[in-house]
Amino acid sequence: MHSFVAAVALAACVAGTTAAADRITGKPFATRSEVHAPHAMAATSHPLATQVALDVMKAGGSAVDAAIAANAALGLMEPTGNGIGGDLFAIVWDPKTRRLYGYNGSGRSPRSLTLEEFRRRGLEEVPSHGPLPVTVPGTVDAWFALHGRFGRLPMARNLEPAIRYAREGHPVHEVIAYYWERSVPRLSKWPGFSEQFTIDGRAPRTGETWRNPNLADTLQKIADGGRDAFYNGEIARTIDAYFKANDGFLSYEDLAAHAGEWVEPVSTRYRGYDVWELPPNGQGIAALQILNLLEPYDLKSYGFGSPEHVHLFVEAKKLAFADRAASYADPDFHRIPVERLVSKEYARERGRLISMDRAMPAAEPGVIPQLNEGDTIYLTTADADGMMVSLIQSNYRGMGSGMAPPGLGFILQDRGEQFVLKEGHPNSYAPGKRPFHTIIPAFVTRDGEPWLSFGVMGGAMQPQGHVQILLNLIDFGMNLQEAGDAPRIQHDGSTEPAGQATPMADGGRVELETGFPYETVRELMRKGHSVRFADGPYGGYQAIMRNPHGGWTGASESRKDGQAAGY
Repeated sequence: MHSFVAAVALAACVAGTTAAADRITGKPFATRSEVHAPHAMAATSHPLATQVALDVMKAGGSAVDAAIAANAALGLMEPTGNGIGGDLFAIVWDPKTRRLYGYNGSGRSPRSLTLEEFRRRGLEEVPSHGPLPVTVPGTVDAWFALHGRFGRLPMARNLEPAIRYAREGHPVHEVIAYYWERSVPRLSKWPGFSEQFTIDGRAPRTGETWRNPNLADTLQKIADGGRDAFYNGEIARTIDAYFKANDGFLSYEDLAAHAGEWVEPVSTRYRGYDVWELPPNGQGIAALQILNLLEPYDLKSYGFGSPEHVHLFVEAKKLAFADRAASYADPDFHRIPVERLVSKEYARERGRLISMDRAMPAAEPGVIPQLNEGDTIYLTTADADGMMVSLIQSNYRGMGSGMAPPGLGFILQDRGEQFVLKEGHPNSYAPGKRPFHTIIPAFVTRDGEPWLSFGVMGGAMQPQGHVQILLNLIDFGMNLQEAGDAPRIQHDGSTEPAGQATPMADGGRVELETGFPYETVRELMRKGHSVRFADGPYGGYQAIMRNPHGGWTGASESRKDGQAAGY
């Protein structure tokens, strides 16, 4: 009965929807045209960060310099999604070596915090906020690793715009103000948050000037002292003292021992396009698994928004996410059969479980590994030499743990919430272990040439979003902006690799944005899907494509405050 009511309400709203404006070109749901530029392009979730990236490239910086500068600015301007207290993953196309490089900048759990300590406290799940879910922040290390291989300008030059905006201030944008206001009641109880992230106890309002002089001082120390200023110097000692004083476990030794790693991106070929993701402990290969499962179907003939399109996407997602829950974890602790999971043979085997007529109520994993709300920012840059960067960075749950060490101007991430407090699970908590990660950058090549750098931020939506962007571009013939603006699907309720990892038994829920026809909603319901609305879980997209005529094409969707621009 609830599914019927939700579906009727959804259909009624879809039927009554009108476009915000009548564009004379493109799809009716597109909010703007693609952006084209001959030399360089940046697409981020904040217009000022996009301008920072372009200024860096105009000054002779590489796409990596621009990405670092933009990321530093976003940590100030969009603390609702990221900051130097979080982790970072990136894929870089290097035009000199003509290959892709991947970097896993995720941090590990505190070595002094054990599974037994969680049990002693009577906890069945890692808390979402406070000191216990905090893991080592990997962003600053990742900046310097990327810069050491691909940077041109001094790091001090890359950090200068963020330092200046932190001291002088900038106006807060609308979507950021919305999430900031929601975060303050949840996080104000934690030491240092209200003092450093509110104005008289409230969130800054849309258009109001925000300054963060503490963050300016921290970034200046990093600019002057390099990576070690964060992991081995005064900043690390401040973090250590703060956690010792607040029932925490993250220590100076944990920070000093941190090192991210270069990793080989993993790919599958979808209709002639090579789609690249990073291997676990992230969830990127889920997108590759979904694409492999969908490839045998003629989605183009079904059409965008058809019952077949939505149904097949959801069923493929269920199968991929069953493996995600059972297999994706820190490869230092578990042997993960990545090649098997992303193979076409495995997709053929798993694809036999998909019925065109009925929704699966449950999905079991196909392989078992052997022992051995998320908010985020995504940005992409491309420079005049052809270098492209796909970068994603996050504090995990919105503004993170709420733990804000005094005088530093940033919040530590709560990524440790993604651990499972059960022995024997691949993602079971252990000291010095990297948790399962949701943030994933993506890249596409064609015939060995760079084609697309893109990402969709937003927790479990990310691999679902990656697949939908590619279907929109490749199967449904949309342009880069339309591919991001098109109404999205999210399936929720699959077995998760975190929390208590309760298996899906009811088929989950299909969440549809406004724009899908009532005929699709009705047919999905008849196949056994539970269809509903949801308040904003559909992610945020940025993309840069290599223009076949020369230069770059960029896009930034309207669900966030972002901008794509070039010169």
